[in-house]
Amino acid sequence: MNYPDSVHFLYALGNEIKTAKFGLERIQAVLAALGRPQDRCRFVHVAGTNGKGSVCAMVESGLRAHGVRTGLFTSPHLAEPTERIRLDGRPIAHSRFTDAFNRVHACAEQMLTAGTIDLHPTYFETVTAMAMLVFAEEQTGMVVLETGLGGRLDATNVVHPELCVITPVDFDHEAYLGRSLEAIAGEKAGILKAGVPAVFAGQRPEAAAVLDARAALLGVPVRRTSEFAVDGLALSARGSSFQVNGLRITCPLPGEHQVENALTAVRALQTLGVPPAAIETGIARTRWPGRLELLAERPETIVDGAHNPAGARALAAYIQRFYAGRRVRLIFGAMRDKAIAEMAGILFPVAQQVIVTAPRQARALSPEAMREIIDHPDLTVVRDLEQALTLVRESRPGDVVFISGSLFLVAEARELLAPEKGQDDGHRFSY
Repeated sequence: MNYPDSVHFLYALGNEIKTAKFGLERIQAVLAALGRPQDRCRFVHVAGTNGKGSVCAMVESGLRAHGVRTGLFTSPHLAEPTERIRLDGRPIAHSRFTDAFNRVHACAEQMLTAGTIDLHPTYFETVTAMAMLVFAEEQTGMVVLETGLGGRLDATNVVHPELCVITPVDFDHEAYLGRSLEAIAGEKAGILKAGVPAVFAGQRPEAAAVLDARAALLGVPVRRTSEFAVDGLALSARGSSFQVNGLRITCPLPGEHQVENALTAVRALQTLGVPPAAIETGIARTRWPGRLELLAERPETIVDGAHNPAGARALAAYIQRFYAGRRVRLIFGAMRDKAIAEMAGILFPVAQQVIVTAPRQARALSPEAMREIIDHPDLTVVRDLEQALTLVRESRPGDVVFISGSLFLVAEARELLAPEKGQDDGHRFSY
């Protein structure tokens, strides 16, 4: 297959969440048939509810600043699935993606014919296997590997890492991971391996107890961000700076919550033996699109992929801290399987106007249905993001537009407002 065909086939396998097949037997069998490429790589394995993508990006950037040839595996993607598999910070080429897909797909078809697997690997399993092939063949020095869903039964949990990292655990995907923080934390703790060091970000007490118990059972040496004392913290709408453990950290990712993520990355990089200068440089150079990302100046337009209550709380705190006194116009769209009423209860009170719409996704909740379950004194319903952007185009001086609720909606906004952002040239557009 060519690149468009491979992408179409992956999408045809179905939504990553809805078609998830929990268990490691299939991915282990496929990787074994491919020669166990994961055994030829070194890994930092990262799980958590929020912040794991940002932490992965910072850790990878720090390793690269140290001269390490890096692999980075994250999900979901914003524009193209090649973003999920990165070498030295760059998405792999279409041709490399296609080659890896064809090899995994051919292997799966042979195994299906032989009856050695029950079903074709899912979207996520397929891309995970592809990533393992690429990283092994490119002789990466270290791969930063983000879990997709949970941890214990996630397809990425076939590796024996050199370090495990668990970012803050909160509520999300409860139908799959459990209805309590303890249950969700238990799934995340499933990536821990006997004797392998771990870094824990700050946790709510219920989650911390589960993670600590699992670590003790496995004899895992744990390093915690709570062991750090932060000095000279300065927050702005575009990032933060602080001193910690002799380091001067400049984090370009906005939001107070990113301070904890940066601390987690610092702790991980120190554990890996990365020198202070590379840690400082790497974190300062981190780029992680779609998270409190400024896309346009007139009007000031910021996208954020907050898609669960914890993400909504972080976004609301950011708005209250840096945009108090300004007219906030929120464009919001989300998937049906999310805690939409709870997210709206957190976010909508900080906005003077709310425009609800729907991403171009089959799982999206229709804006009409959203109006039935949420309320706001200035609520407008529109069919799509383009219509929403038309409504906010004429804004008063000082107005700020936020687009949030789903990474799918963020991806559409980036495509419409700043299509060049895939090349990360730093330009801002007006509309």
